[in-house]
Amino acid sequence: MTECVRVLVVDDDPDVRELLNDYLSEQGYEVLSAGDAATARALLDQAAPSVVLLDVGLPGEDGLSLARAIRERFDLGIIIISGAGETVDRIVGLEVGADDYVAKPFDLRELKARLKSVLRRYQRPVQTGVPSGTIEAPPAQTRRVPVGTGVLDLDSHQLFDLQGGEIPLTRMEFELLKVLTQRPNRPFSRDQILNLTRNRDWGPFDRSIDIHIARLRRKIERDPEKPQSIRTVRGVGYMFVSNRG
Repeated sequence: MTECVRVLVVDDDPDVRELLNDYLSEQGYEVLSAGDAATARALLDQAAPSVVLLDVGLPGEDGLSLARAIRERFDLGIIIISGAGETVDRIVGLEVGADDYVAKPFDLRELKARLKSVLRRYQRPVQTGVPSGTIEAPPAQTRRVPVGTGVLDLDSHQLFDLQGGEIPLTRMEFELLKVLTQRPNRPFSRDQILNLTRNRDWGPFDRSIDIHIARLRRKIERDPEKPQSIRTVRGVGYMFVSNRG
């Protein structure tokens, strides 16, 4: 690897933490470890990583709650690791903002591949004076698109409400909004949307694009049950309807 990438491993099993620390360190990653949510929060405040490998079954605050808190504050990758492989766990992990889901026991080489895939989604030009992993303030002049009850800033990759407050977006949510808003009033199938975002490496969540859309609707629609901005086109997929008259 040309530069050191920091990974935070959050798991209450010391054997798992040691295994991942040894393996990922050998692969050139800088590894931080935490056995609970409180320790993880402290490490995040000290030095935000590029990716968090997060176990669901933590003592005290669970991994899903921590994932939601991380997503609200940081723009970084989250991979849920859990001993439970049920579909419902994957869906809940996705809904709180995880980028991928790996069930225990996992193959280390597969985990590395998923880690690299998530890192690719979060690659962006390096900007001086901005701490790694934090959500950046918008530049003075930006391209902004009205989206329902908010405004999407295409340059800073941020969504704002009409009062100027930021509405947290995951990288996947931004890519979906960007693709749809740049092609208004045209219906696209789920497969077309994934191809346009160039995110064919979304892994097991490729078939869960409906959940991403549902999350976006909760953020930009006045009534998510009766969406006006991101509409479902029966038999096709989804279409963004521009606010502009």
